[in-house]
Amino acid sequence: MIILEREQSYCLVKQNDHAHIAGEIAKNCKNEYLFDENRTEEVMLAIHEHDRGWIDLDSSPVWNDKSEKPYTFIDYPLPLKISFYKKGLDEVEKMSKYAGLLCSLHYTSFIQDPSEPKVREFWQEEKQRQEQLKKELQLMDKSEETLMYHLDLLKFCDYLSLYICLNEPGDNNKIHPFFRNGFPQLFAFVTDDPIVAHWSNQETVSLSFSPLNNKVEINLPYKLVMKDNIEEHGILQAYKDTSVSFRKVAFL
Repeated sequence: MIILEREQSYCLVKQNDHAHIAGEIAKNCKNEYLFDENRTEEVMLAIHEHDRGWIDLDSSPVWNDKSEKPYTFIDYPLPLKISFYKKGLDEVEKMSKYAGLLCSLHYTSFIQDPSEPKVREFWQEEKQRQEQLKKELQLMDKSEETLMYHLDLLKFCDYLSLYICLNEPGDNNKIHPFFRNGFPQLFAFVTDDPIVAHWSNQETVSLSFSPLNNKVEINLPYKLVMKDNIEEHGILQAYKDTSVSFRKVAFL
């Protein structure tokens, strides 16, 4: 779950909904920035489905007693969530080997220190998956370079979608630490400078360099769960009792 805390509420966005927004962003990228038109459909699939492992987890938000807040995708216990990572990756691989490879690379990039046995096992299994898929796809040196580019494209679309989930609409003064130095993915077509986003108004995000064809408009589904309802009924019931709202956002 992606969570933006406010004074009296939490704004909750499901990971899979956020991934579908990332997919919409990717569909609107200029063709010349996709590289290898033979892989375009599979790259789009990877971006659209990269968080499907969160579908079951996000159906029932869990309270973090230590932080006294709902668990987010950042602090959710890693050994537990990686089992769902694997489930999602297995499902994507069945749809497309190339998409499965991209998503596997995406998830192993999060794990810098696989010290816990279950986490280490996941990391090792995914490295094996990656090597096997590379062999089956017959990726040579040039293809490997394109693969890494597609991984950066996935991560860029992921970050841009996260931007509208983790930042207060229209407020450029309190930007989440993820985005304070621009997006970490560097692209040659931007002369190696990071792409920086900012709110032009409450419904529009402008990019310092946009790889998009035109203005892209999306509707972000979320639930605004009130803190007093959580205190009275618990996070799960409060979440279930809250209806889904939609927020329009445009990217330029």
